[in-house]
Amino acid sequence: MNYYEGKRGWVESIVGPMFAGKTEELIRRVKRMDYAKKHYMIFKPAIDNRYSTTEIVSHNKKALKAISISHGSDIRRHLKPETQAIVIDEVQFFDESLIKYIMEFAEEGYRVICAGLDTDFRGEPFGIVGPILAISETVTKLTAICSVCGENATRTQRIIDGKPAYYDDPIILVGANDSYEARCRCCHKVLHREDE
Repeated sequence: MNYYEGKRGWVESIVGPMFAGKTEELIRRVKRMDYAKKHYMIFKPAIDNRYSTTEIVSHNKKALKAISISHGSDIRRHLKPETQAIVIDEVQFFDESLIKYIMEFAEEGYRVICAGLDTDFRGEPFGIVGPILAISETVTKLTAICSVCGENATRTQRIIDGKPAYYDDPIILVGANDSYEARCRCCHKVLHREDE
């Protein structure tokens, strides 16, 4: 996707629940940059070590080399002069300083592609993803398939010991299908939520 022609930068976001194919879509866009002979760098949060510490990996095991970082400021010191695009997976795990860097990179002429969960296990906006969507030129919101009813899923259900998580459980618990499921709004449950 070329939102702008020329040297002006922009921000693209890919969001949705777990198992919606966000990383797979990120990889698809990177492959298109390969075909177009564009230079890019891929970054991932150091906290996300589910499948690899040196790659972004989709749930269907597609993978690309990536640099693990702890803070948005780490991106700048890794950039090469030929870099045209900055790709960041699992943006929900970064602190709010990443927003400033994303805006700076776009203003400097980089194509910035971000992917991450837009809501946490409670069904509420996840960390910095809302503000990233607000500064994005394009947003792709993907859905998964609800593991209960088979409808489009927009939520991520956390399961602990076979039961839905409690509202006051920690927000970040890195895992895969052993502790998370995709759910639609109707089938998504959170125990001890104030409005339930």
